[in-house]
Parts: sequence; C-alpha cells; structure tokens
Amino acid sequence: MPKYLAIITYTAEGLHGLMDKGGTARVEASRDFVASAGGTLESFHFALGGDDAYLVCDLPDNAAAAATAIYAAATGMVVNRMIPLLTADEVDRTVASRLPYKAPGS
Repeated sequence: MPKYLAIITYTAEGLHGLMDKGGTARVEASRDFVASAGGTLESFHFALGGDDAYLVCDLPDNAAAAATAIYAAATGMVVNRMIPLLTADEVDRTVASRLPYKAPGS
C-alpha cells in the first residue's frame, strides 16, 4: 500500500481544539480518520516551528490520500500537505527507465 507523509499546520481554532482535547485524542482521531479512507496511521509526531505535526500513513491510492487532505482542510482547522513517499525499490525502477530528456536551451 502506498505510503504518504502529511505535514500539518493547525489554524488558531485547530490549536484551541488541540489544547482542549490533548495530543493523545488528536492521534486517535487521526488514526480513525485515516482508517475511514481505507488506510493505517503508521506514526504521528507533533513538532515545533512552522509545522505542527507530521503523520506517516498507508493509504490505498492517490485518490484516498487526496480525500483525506481535502476533507481535513475543509474543516478550516488545519492546513496540510500530502506527500507521496517512495521506497528504494521504486526509485531503482524509476532511474532504470533512462528517459531521454533535453534540458531547456540544449
């Protein structure tokens, strides 16, 4: 199953919800949310700085990943980026394709 990295930034309202319910409740809600899209939550880490949380999850496909990103963002509580992650084998297959590319100006 494809793996994705979700980078989460909470809005002010989302941070108030986090403060009210706590981190453990947020992780469990995220686990249930990802499961509703047919996936599993591998890890959830809160962070300091520009991003508030990093989630690694397995989802059936890009459509399921897009659905989780869209429905979470539609709440107005989070801003997120969903990044597909590649395995080493996928990178090996990718670079083995040897596609001919002409750089601009060449």
